[in-house]
Amino acid sequence: MIKFDNVGFRYETGPEILSDISFELAAGSYHFLTGPSGAGKTSLMSLMYLGHRPTRGSLHMFEHNVGFLPRERLFEIRQKIGIVFQDFRLMNHLTAFDNVALPLRILKRPEKEIRNNVTELLDWVGLGESKDRLPPTLSGGQQQRIAIARAIIARPRLLLADEPTGNLDDTIGFRLMGLFDQLNKMGTTIVIATHNTHIMELFGHPRLILAHGRLTQETRQGPITQKIRNVS
Repeated sequence: MIKFDNVGFRYETGPEILSDISFELAAGSYHFLTGPSGAGKTSLMSLMYLGHRPTRGSLHMFEHNVGFLPRERLFEIRQKIGIVFQDFRLMNHLTAFDNVALPLRILKRPEKEIRNNVTELLDWVGLGESKDRLPPTLSGGQQQRIAIARAIIARPRLLLADEPTGNLDDTIGFRLMGLFDQLNKMGTTIVIATHNTHIMELFGHPRLILAHGRLTQETRQGPITQKIRNVS
């Protein structure tokens, strides 16, 4: 599903943030992305959700070299990706319900289907009674749950989550991690950027480790075993 081949990335004329990144993730795999602050995790996630294109090297996603695709084709690929941003990026003028419904409306799903699915998911994440509230009136943890619900509502083929449990208590955090595991079992490829060592130990998925803009691998025994080239 994802293949990086000697990818380098920099912002405009600044220093290279990612260097010689090479790895492959199979469809249906599940990985944690970790490393110290400033290692380049957010930049690597940005490349995977097509927020930026590589400065050099090649990036293939869904069997397409994204470096050569026109913008309209990139939009088609993005519709297959669910994203949980660290800063949430909710639409503050839309209710919690309408934020979560947005991906389904972009896909032009029937309104009855949208109403049923969004209501069920908001109830599941404990926000059913807050569905008509605007994001600025909610706590950081509540906003994070809306962002997660929005990312998974359309059952994306790829889910990217940047610190998805950072503002949540342990009970809600582990419940949402369980939801990610359920999505993975249904075929969604998942990459979660996190510093939470307890969650990584508990769920046991393989880790991608970034350090100084370069990628290494730590072999883990978990639900999915995935081979990744060590390029450090």
